[in-house]
Amino acid sequence: MENVILKEENGIAEIIINRPKALNALNSETLKELGSIIDDIHVNDNIKAVIITGSGEKSFVAGADIAQMSKLNSIEATKFSRLAQNVFSRIENLPKLVIAAVNGFALGGGCELAMACDIRFASKKAKFGQPEVNLGILPSFGGTQRLPRLVGKGIAKELIFSTDMISANEAYRIGLANKVYEPEELLTKAKEFAQKVMTKSPVGVRLAKASINNGLDVDLEAGLKYEANSFGLCFSTEDQKEGMKAFLEKRKANFKDC
Repeated sequence: MENVILKEENGIAEIIINRPKALNALNSETLKELGSIIDDIHVNDNIKAVIITGSGEKSFVAGADIAQMSKLNSIEATKFSRLAQNVFSRIENLPKLVIAAVNGFALGGGCELAMACDIRFASKKAKFGQPEVNLGILPSFGGTQRLPRLVGKGIAKELIFSTDMISANEAYRIGLANKVYEPEELLTKAKEFAQKVMTKSPVGVRLAKASINNGLDVDLEAGLKYEANSFGLCFSTEDQKEGMKAFLEKRKANFKDC
């Protein structure tokens, strides 16, 4: 891997987008590397949670690589968009916790990458935005779909149409960021949250994530049916038996992910 670094410690995978000279901009090679790492993590039972961040102190991901995009024709641009969308969907649907530790600029494709994660923790220095219409294009890595789902249609249109770059605190106010931390605390807080979630039932977390994600794509009644079926599925697992037994016995549960 030339553009993405993977570290693993105590069941947590740290993925670092590593193109600091380009402010970690996403080109096709970086997207393919990221997708390959996500696929490996999917089948690695030793990894329970993932943190995605950017190399250096300035940028999480400053967007897609404009130098590469400027040379694309219409067919190539569509393929580039679908490549990124596919990788981000694999992140979104990874059956493990994924946290974006947004340490700087999260613009364009960077904001879209963060939105594909389950949780977004931001440094106080972080900046968010979708500047694509300044370039005569539109957000194409999922931004027109995930942003309104996170912050509402009106706010999403305001951000995309205006191309305004917003602060971490404003991102928190509108629901784009879950928490805002001092820069030196960011990774520590992300790891602490991952460790907290890792003490919970992996079965419960995994099925809850799928229920939330799938429920947003259907009407309420279909979503409720999916939720009920997932709830019923829990009762075929050892985690459910152990969790309820531990509660009744007033002790900490020992989950086995089965």
